[in-house]
Amino acid sequence: MTLPVPPDPWAELRRHTPARIGLGRSGVALPTAELLRFAAAHAQARDAVHVTLDVAALQAQLQADGWTTICVTSQAASRDAYLRRPDLGRRLARDDAARLQAAAAGAVDLAVVLGDGLSATAVSRHAPPLLAALRSALGGTLSWAPLVIATQARVALADGIGSALQARVVLILLGERPGLSSPDSLGAYLTHAPAPGRSDAERNCVSNIRPEGLAPAAAAERIAWLVREALRRRTSGIALKDDSATPLLG
Repeated sequence: MTLPVPPDPWAELRRHTPARIGLGRSGVALPTAELLRFAAAHAQARDAVHVTLDVAALQAQLQADGWTTICVTSQAASRDAYLRRPDLGRRLARDDAARLQAAAAGAVDLAVVLGDGLSATAVSRHAPPLLAALRSALGGTLSWAPLVIATQARVALADGIGSALQARVVLILLGERPGLSSPDSLGAYLTHAPAPGRSDAERNCVSNIRPEGLAPAAAAERIAWLVREALRRRTSGIALKDDSATPLLG
């Protein structure tokens, strides 16, 4: 007589999280199916780091949405240099710094940078809908610099870009370091009064922007709140607590 197999108590929990829980075992090892899923996720994460941003396609999509764009790069001359020398990814190529200064038409409220970071896939997929939602959330109340598409970019690259464009606030949308369940996660980093040498303590971060994490529409509302408050209070980072989800009394 065949005994009934008891239900797996982990099966219901696995439906609610991408975390690898209740994987089971085959002897002292993982089951083959779980091992293959892990290998596939690891390959996706590695590919996300090394894939090249299709700048021309992204620029065409943004221009079709009505954005003016400028393309720049960091001082990292290759992907290998970018990964081995984070410091080069934080500094603008000298010719590009001069081009941005020439393109500046006076002080503006906001400059937005789209950087490939460690996942160009994240930028290609999620930056355009996030920008559209952010433009709607801000409601045309602010002055914008042209959008900047930056390759081989680290977060701090936005400091030099924002300074060159005379922006009061700079926002960089950057591909985050991929995880085994999130190879296309986008991060948003906001800095008031950008200038080379700003520290990470002077930035606000909104992370895990993707449909499976923080949806672009919800992220746009949070970022819009931070932009407005950074301009109003003239600060950002640890001096600007994200209270966007807290109703104001009175």
